[in-house]
Amino acid sequence: MTRIFSGVKPTGHLTLGNYLGAVRRWAEVDQHRAEALFCIVDLHALTVDHDPGRVRRLSRQAATLLLASGLDPELCTVFVQSHVDEHARLSYLLECVATDGEMRRMIQYKEKAALERKRGGSVRLSLLTYPVLMAADILAYGTDEVPVGDDQTQHVELTRDLAVRFNQRYGHTFVVPRATRPEVAARVMNLQEPTSKMGKSDDVGPGVVYLLDEPGTVRKKIMRAVTDSGQDVEYDPQERPGVSNLLEILAACEGGDPEVLSGRYTSYGALKKDTADAVVELLGPVQDRHKQLCADPSYVEGVLRDGARRAREMARPTVDSAYEAIGLLAPSAG
Repeated sequence: MTRIFSGVKPTGHLTLGNYLGAVRRWAEVDQHRAEALFCIVDLHALTVDHDPGRVRRLSRQAATLLLASGLDPELCTVFVQSHVDEHARLSYLLECVATDGEMRRMIQYKEKAALERKRGGSVRLSLLTYPVLMAADILAYGTDEVPVGDDQTQHVELTRDLAVRFNQRYGHTFVVPRATRPEVAARVMNLQEPTSKMGKSDDVGPGVVYLLDEPGTVRKKIMRAVTDSGQDVEYDPQERPGVSNLLEILAACEGGDPEVLSGRYTSYGALKKDTADAVVELLGPVQDRHKQLCADPSYVEGVLRDGARRAREMARPTVDSAYEAIGLLAPSAG
């Protein structure tokens, strides 16, 4: 059976973009068609300045929201990255295969490092090397497919390069994975800055719809969304990014085509109202289920404990094989 791995980073509250771009597909499609692992990649949250308590809270919240969104622990494996030692074990081996030049060419490193320096802060070494940890996340499980948005494609390409290089140097050890992309709403954009991705780490809330936003808050944010000059409702992501973003969100909620939907509207106001209604209706069941799960924290803890156990069982043979292949002495038995 095809094996899928993907994850969410607990650096902020999960957003509508996370849900439409990834999580809904995980629940509706991926967990049913493949052996799927979905991970809270908490080690990746340590690459920048952070509050330890907040990382723990957001990790639990993310796990709860994944389950509330429909991930079924009977069908897939849901776990926390730091609960499975094989991620860190394999990451160092892959650092011994990766090059400094590869790391410094990563687009996200360039962008985040530049932002950190602009703020007057220092850049952590882990920010440079975290794509290798991401590769370890994927390769440890013999992953065939990695569902990603456009901004993560470069990381999967690096993972493929490292897998091929390791296999060529030390013998076949890793499956070489491929990236897969959802057809609609792979990148939901910020409602106030429609040329920028709707990110959960954004400091500005009005442009970001969070999964746990109250219905009134959702409506307010969407009704205040930035559109474009002119009055025609046209789907043109390059020239009309604001209205195109709303059309993509509505299309993703309804399962339609954004270009076809554009012909339904003669005003921005009507489009915004319908989009707000569709988003509120979409998020309602997720929020209701989240409340139920929060009332039973032992259930979520049990899911994560069982998920980590299954993940370790899957990852350990591959990582042990990599240790042997690269030349490390196996520990003595007994």
